[in-house]
Amino acid sequence: MGAILAEVTISNPANRSRRWQGEFLIDTGAIDTVVPAARLREIGIQPEETRRYVLADGSVTELDVGGARVELLGGFAWVTVVFADDNVRPLLGATAMESLGIEIDMRDETLRRLPAVQL
Repeated sequence: MGAILAEVTISNPANRSRRWQGEFLIDTGAIDTVVPAARLREIGIQPEETRRYVLADGSVTELDVGGARVELLGGFAWVTVVFADDNVRPLLGATAMESLGIEIDMRDETLRRLPAVQL
C-alpha cells in the first residue's frame, strides 16, 4: 500500500477562525495526530502536558501535547495533537480517524466516511 495523503484542517477549539490546513500522512499505526509545533502555536494552541511516545524506530521520547479540532471529509473531531519538530510531516493518527468515522478503502487506497461510527 502506498502513502495516503489528505488535506486536513486543524483549528483552535476556543476560536475556530484560527486554523491551519496542511497535507497530512494518514498513519493508522500512530495513535495521536502529529503537527509541527510552530503551526499549532500560530493558531493559539498551547501544550497542556508532556507524554512519552515510542517512535517508529523503537526509541522513546517525550513530547508536548494539546487539544485541537480536526476537520476532514466534511466531519470534525476533537483530538490530541502532538507538538512535533517544525520539519516533521504532519500525521493523522488512528484516534482521529476513528473519531471522524473515516477508514481507508484498501481497493483504491482512498479515504471514505463510514455510514455510522461504532459506540
